[in-house]
Amino acid sequence: MNGNRTLVAGVGNIFLGDDGFGVETVRALTGRQLPGHVEVMDIGIRGVHLAYQLLDGYDTLVLVDATARGSEPGTLHLIEAGTPDGTSTPDGRGGIADGVPLDGHRMSPDAVLALLDTLCAGTGAHPPRRTFVVGCEPARVDEGIGLSPQVAAAVPEAVRMVMDLVHHTALT
Repeated sequence: MNGNRTLVAGVGNIFLGDDGFGVETVRALTGRQLPGHVEVMDIGIRGVHLAYQLLDGYDTLVLVDATARGSEPGTLHLIEAGTPDGTSTPDGRGGIADGVPLDGHRMSPDAVLALLDTLCAGTGAHPPRRTFVVGCEPARVDEGIGLSPQVAAAVPEAVRMVMDLVHHTALT
């Protein structure tokens, strides 16, 4: 692993309403002063790209994504995932081991983390030691560009959460 590097990855599809939350949040982060060990990427729907990017060696991964957990739309969740081997994933489901097929165009974060384990085993790389999800409860994920008012209002607080998280992970 390469030091205490942190990757903040915005995940989601901007053409599906609130699913674009992660992309919008990392866009808002690009104008912020971040610690030198932090990289911010708009991953969008390119899950395989994220898995390969993580092979470069990151100690911490922060995924920013829409996360349906049954709360009011716009509610933010900070989730620390268990191990990146698919046994405890951001949404609580198993990964590839549970039969999730690999589809390069529709890879959920749990499938990416399971694929990462496979890639690491083959290359000798190490997965991130810690994985966090900054998630936002969506109001709608139907076709259409733009966030709902509730989710758009949550973006500034999500930026603050990510900023606090990357400053805190630098200390631990």
